[in-house]
Amino acid sequence: MSDVDVEVEGARMEPEVAGQDVRTGPEEAERIELTVGAVAPGGHCVARHDGQVVFVRHALPGERVVAEVTEVHRGFLRADAVTVLQAAPQRVEPPCPYAGPGRCGGCDLQHVAPEAQREWKVAVVREQLSRLGGLTDAELDALDPQVAALPGGPLGWRSRVRYAVDAAGRAGLLKHRSHEVVPIDRCLIAHPAVQELPVLAAGWPEAEAVETVASTGGDVTVTALAEGVATPVRGPGTVREVAVGRDWRVPASAFWQVHPAAADTLVTAVLELLAPRPGETAWDLYGGAGLFAAALAGRVGPTGRVTLVEAAADGVRAARENLADLDRVEVVPARVETALARRRITGPVDVVVLDPPRSGAGARVVRDLVAAGPRAVAYVACDPAAFARDVRTFATAGWRLAALRGFDLFPMTQHVELVGLLLPPTGEG
Repeated sequence: MSDVDVEVEGARMEPEVAGQDVRTGPEEAERIELTVGAVAPGGHCVARHDGQVVFVRHALPGERVVAEVTEVHRGFLRADAVTVLQAAPQRVEPPCPYAGPGRCGGCDLQHVAPEAQREWKVAVVREQLSRLGGLTDAELDALDPQVAALPGGPLGWRSRVRYAVDAAGRAGLLKHRSHEVVPIDRCLIAHPAVQELPVLAAGWPEAEAVETVASTGGDVTVTALAEGVATPVRGPGTVREVAVGRDWRVPASAFWQVHPAAADTLVTAVLELLAPRPGETAWDLYGGAGLFAAALAGRVGPTGRVTLVEAAADGVRAARENLADLDRVEVVPARVETALARRRITGPVDVVVLDPPRSGAGARVVRDLVAAGPRAVAYVACDPAAFARDVRTFATAGWRLAALRGFDLFPMTQHVELVGLLLPPTGEG
């Protein structure tokens, strides 16, 4: 179901009658009154209208709202809450004038108080681990999932912003589930150095998008994109980032965590959960520029070994350049599933950091990883649904999710980052 990974149960569909136009429910742009239920992935809450499931945005559980239908699908609707008849206590006025129905789709939760945003994300994590991961209520209670705030507050944190450009050459952000550009004069979740750039006031007649970066090392860059070609407009092509006590040089267009505190926060969680020991062998899978590999190398010491696997060419180059001083780190340029299946990397291995893309590691990688026999795996996840599915695959091999931490790396949005510790049947960490 696209970005909403929620099963639609009990939706009522009326039969078609030959020669008749049978209306089965509300139509697009129609307004309906709803009592809002539980939160769902994708920044939605679940409601029902005449037995039909409605995924409604800009609402909170328990509210009574008037919602405008935005999409009609077989078995469910999507809608935006346009009038709040009875507000929840957690509702606040969105700080950004571009947040709300029919406006910028970048922030899902600006109408929710910051603490309640984190509670929202906890509820989504629990639901996904229950329904997709197969965990019981008792297991979830034992894990006690929490989502911790990062330093800096809910605004001004996003250090990498990609603006879309409309047909008139104006830069802006996209509407939710749309290619329509909303021209704006400021993005409040953008880093202050990004907000100060004249990108939104300038015209971009030749560009399809504009990428901006404000690195933790103080570099600020602007790059125009058109037909797959990146043209530097301001700042260096390679930026300096600072994390785990090291300086990093990465291409401005390469992946790096967008919250300034994210890198150190995630590394700290991974090291605390894995507790790498001197002399151990470690794998950093989907390793990127080598953030976790560097941290692992420091813990396993000169008698240990770290193998980093990365498929993206810019990530491989960045890892090799940034980790050149760590001779105990090997960089393997390959897809993780290929490296495991073709034995580009082989056990024995003691600890693994698994940091896959949003789609998750997948059953094949999980099975091959289990076969390698590590004592512990730290799984870094940016999507609760994909994480839950992989947790279930681990469970079929007898592994268990022994610890779980959540972090609000993306305030004002529905996204949440997780770090889970997975242990084999006899593993005690």
